[in-house]
Amino acid sequence: MNIGIYIYDDAEVLDFSGPFEVFSTAKRLANNDWQVSLIAQTNGPVNARGGFSVNPHYSFADCPELDVFIVVGGDHTHELEKSTVIEWLTHTASTTKRVASVCTGAFLLAKTGLLCKKNVTTHWQDQSDLAAMFKDLTVIANKRWVTDGKFTTSGGISAGIDMSLALVAELINKEHALLTAKQMEYAWL
Repeated sequence: MNIGIYIYDDAEVLDFSGPFEVFSTAKRLANNDWQVSLIAQTNGPVNARGGFSVNPHYSFADCPELDVFIVVGGDHTHELEKSTVIEWLTHTASTTKRVASVCTGAFLLAKTGLLCKKNVTTHWQDQSDLAAMFKDLTVIANKRWVTDGKFTTSGGISAGIDMSLALVAELINKEHALLTAKQMEYAWL
């Protein structure tokens, strides 16, 4: 199974490193064939929030077909203006079995049009902006994550870890998700 996490300049570090850790730990504990990868527009280093430099595993050009696709948040404003990014997100999310977002990554998924008439959530501070910008969404408050069809969106930062554990429970089982959380010394559920 290929699990891809989309990153970009000024992405929130825990938005991608939290889910990466969850899926990597779940893989190790299950001894399965999951491949967990970071994907960026190009192969060059990405400068996430706080100057955290990270090298993606893949670019748009060489990204394998994904089974699970996660779009992270951060300072997403510039990403919304990049037609190449939105086109790639649209294609990738359309062809992937499970799609998720962390925090303001919901704005990027909403821009694709694929969340039209769906229940979603994002960071509490951005919920009103998301609802105002994308009037065809139902933005849910006070939920760590929300699933509607193949799409799961989460609140900010640490909520992405909760959502990723929920996805592990769906992909393997709840017991494995609890084992993963225990291994990470993370209080879940």
